[in-house]
Amino acid sequence: MNQEYLKIAMDEAILAHQEGEIPIGAVIVKNNKVIAKAHNLKEQAKCATKHAEIIAIEEASSYLNDWRLNDCDMYVTMEPCIMCAGALIQARLKNVYYLIDNAKFGGVNSIENILSNPKHNHHVTAIKIDDENLEKEMMKILKKIFADKR
Repeated sequence: MNQEYLKIAMDEAILAHQEGEIPIGAVIVKNNKVIAKAHNLKEQAKCATKHAEIIAIEEASSYLNDWRLNDCDMYVTMEPCIMCAGALIQARLKNVYYLIDNAKFGGVNSIENILSNPKHNHHVTAIKIDDENLEKEMMKILKKIFADKR
């Protein structure tokens, strides 16, 4: 786990917040190089699938000119939802590192564990990042946007 990549994802989450989006950011890394970064764009695009993880997968696929993101890792500020967990499998990512549990829609630990289903032909390893300081910082960002919306 590399905190530098998680901090880039957190910067993306801050951009999402500044744009009126739910503050989730994602980064995809291959061979110690960031090949994609994204944040939620559901509100701007008026599209339910414009989650940070999906946008990052699209960017990484374009960068590599391949839908298979073998040996790529994703760093994301919040546990991927069920939809995004499925996309991680489809894209053949190696690992997903996430900071905060997603109690309402979590697809890798909190609600469902899509990634560990033995019937899938590919398995993505999910790793919850245990960093109290970064988690507090991200929770502060999340609380601020929800307070602003009320």
